[in-house]
Amino acid sequence: MAAAGFCFFLATASFLLLEPSLAFVEDLDDTFKDTRQDDIWLVDFYAPWCGHCKKLEPVWNEVGIEMRKSGSPVRVGKMDATIHSSIASEFGVRGFPTIKLLKGEMAYNYRGPRTKEDIVEFSNRVAGPLIRQLPSQQMFDHVQKRHRVLFVYVGVESTLKEKFIEVASELIVYTYFFSASEEVLPEYVTLNEVPAILVFKDSSYFVYDEYEDGDLSSWVNKERFEGYLHVDGFTLYELGDTGKLVAVAVIDEKNNSVEHTRLKSIVEEVAKGYRDHFHRDFQFGHMDGSEYINSLLMDEVQIPTIVVLNTSNQQYFMPSKKIENAEDLIQFITSILDGTAEAQGGDGILQRIKRVAYDAKSTVVSVFKSSPLLGCFLFGLPLGVISIMCYGICTADTDDGSEEMTRKDVIDPNISDEGSDEDLEEDKTRENSSEVTDEDQEEKDYMEKKKD
Repeated sequence: MAAAGFCFFLATASFLLLEPSLAFVEDLDDTFKDTRQDDIWLVDFYAPWCGHCKKLEPVWNEVGIEMRKSGSPVRVGKMDATIHSSIASEFGVRGFPTIKLLKGEMAYNYRGPRTKEDIVEFSNRVAGPLIRQLPSQQMFDHVQKRHRVLFVYVGVESTLKEKFIEVASELIVYTYFFSASEEVLPEYVTLNEVPAILVFKDSSYFVYDEYEDGDLSSWVNKERFEGYLHVDGFTLYELGDTGKLVAVAVIDEKNNSVEHTRLKSIVEEVAKGYRDHFHRDFQFGHMDGSEYINSLLMDEVQIPTIVVLNTSNQQYFMPSKKIENAEDLIQFITSILDGTAEAQGGDGILQRIKRVAYDAKSTVVSVFKSSPLLGCFLFGLPLGVISIMCYGICTADTDDGSEEMTRKDVIDPNISDEGSDEDLEEDKTRENSSEVTDEDQEEKDYMEKKKD
């Protein structure tokens, strides 16, 4: 009996190891709509034919295992949105895969990188309280070491705290929000008045000023990034929501030459040393490689270089002279702010047409580079069919004309363009007989009556 139980345990354990998704990721159906408010759910809405969904599947299984191992209250599930389309539509699913954390009446969209670590971090952040209390300075130090950016409300209940809670409910998907007393703050923090809202980042802190910084939500959205970043395609997309211009050093991180490291250092120096001058209008960082920037600018950018991007209207600025030091970069940025720098690109009609042509060209080139045979089949076959059809149409018209002339020549080969003499005489007789006057016709009628 004991041996049978042990075998059953081994079989069950092996099954769970081989199929972790069945153990830790639940398949959801129509009943989910009625039961989901009893728990906090992290759900992947997918389509079976979606390539990105298939790529996410093993990561999603790892997320389910990690959430179960950590003792998280969040349940992990997945739903085929093509079968349960009404539920997916009710949750606002527009594309695949769509990841949402469902907490009570709230549904939070996940827009970060599709890695296990990022998804788990998002889940733990959103599933917890909107505002986390920091009861001691030791806890504050611990949290500050774990998070590069954190927002802290200092003080007792107030209208400012109500605004803080409201903004936290909106932007908890991006960053953390905390509450603390003035005594818990590090000794280097000085406040002119309380209550106050602070952001801790870049080894420093900055206080929210309603008169200078404007709307609290906009301020949090702008300040949720570090002053200097490693920028990739996803980060650049997220920076578009801040309304800031993005100044990036486009370099090759594998290239250790002086020029590459120098430009990166110049941008970082301006980002940290001149924050008070530019942080409301600019975000600084560096980008590894020019492939992504080439697709944005629709041009081949020679690296290393510095580019300033306006993600709201797809404009960009290139320095007119070589950036040698921080002063040159400051002068370039100032010229953008005062409107003297020339903007390139944009989202006008001509640029959109150019974008379509560039994307089409890039697609064709990438297909031929990755698989020449597939490229020949995809693009060569339709062109070949069209060419054959055009050739058939043209040659068909020519052959019909030749055949008609040949038949005509065979029927009467002696007919010339001018016609034969007999034909001319017959035509003349017909003309004469047709020219009968009215008087002749009356006389003819009279003679016929007289005869009668």
